[in-house]
Amino acid sequence: MEYKDYYKILGVSKSASQDEIKKAFRKLALKYHPDKNPGDKNAEAKFKEANEANEVLSDPEKRKRYDELGSNWNSYQHSQGQGGFDWGKYQQQYNGNQGGQTYYTDFGDFGSAFGKGSGGFSDFFEAFFGGSGFTSQSKRSKSRSRQQIKGEDMQAELPISLEEAYNGAEKFFDLNGQTIKLKIKKGAYDNQLLKLSGKGYPGNKNGANGDLFLTLKIQKHSLYNRIDDDLYMDMPIDIYTAILGGKPEVNTLKGKIKISIPEGTSSGKTLKLTGLGMPKYGNDSVYGDLFVKINIQTPKDLSSEEKRLFEKLRDMRK
Repeated sequence: MEYKDYYKILGVSKSASQDEIKKAFRKLALKYHPDKNPGDKNAEAKFKEANEANEVLSDPEKRKRYDELGSNWNSYQHSQGQGGFDWGKYQQQYNGNQGGQTYYTDFGDFGSAFGKGSGGFSDFFEAFFGGSGFTSQSKRSKSRSRQQIKGEDMQAELPISLEEAYNGAEKFFDLNGQTIKLKIKKGAYDNQLLKLSGKGYPGNKNGANGDLFLTLKIQKHSLYNRIDDDLYMDMPIDIYTAILGGKPEVNTLKGKIKISIPEGTSSGKTLKLTGLGMPKYGNDSVYGDLFVKINIQTPKDLSSEEKRLFEKLRDMRK
């Protein structure tokens, strides 16, 4: 029988916390889940392995037993070659070391995810946690299999435009055959995590569904750069407006408005337009600001007359 290193399967260290184990399993489950890899036997095998590792390492009692057995694996393997391992003797010894406590495992409903006879867990798992040496286990297992086991959570990313984040939006998307409606509030921000309860993987027949965690991804905008609730943009103006001043139009997310350019404005000068930034998430009556950086455009392809006039202006300035 092959020894299974559950820590290696999940890609975590032996000192990993429960949170690290949960995150590692969730990542592998999302990658290899049969719904995402229909007909892929290799992915199915890896999903089973990850689930088996999580079944043990996410349960403090099972993990303790696994660590204890794992360190004595060579002795166990040797005893297998000598006519079998005395589970009754080992259980008595183990329980004695643990103050007389007896531990039972719970297989949950994993095997049913792959149909009857598919064998949810490996021989290694069955030997450690499902052997006939645990004579009292069958009744306990049947009882626990009827417990409500919540389904695994699901993670996904949802791209939205800056305009949708500014105005709020309703998004519809399909997931596992169901259409989901999501309301996005004004002021939504990049990498914001939204929780949709009950929209994750299904639980067992008595258990609730897991949750869906959506990460919002704000798409890059052609005009604006967002920092917190403020917006930043570059605005090209001609040299005449920069010298003489003027009131050009500028595009904002509220629409076009005219702004005042003072006489003699230099390239690189930044104008602050109060309240024309993004709405504050959770308090959309408050807005950030819009910062407009002036970028003076030098005229090209001047005619002979234009050059003469510029030269005259230059001489006058001297």
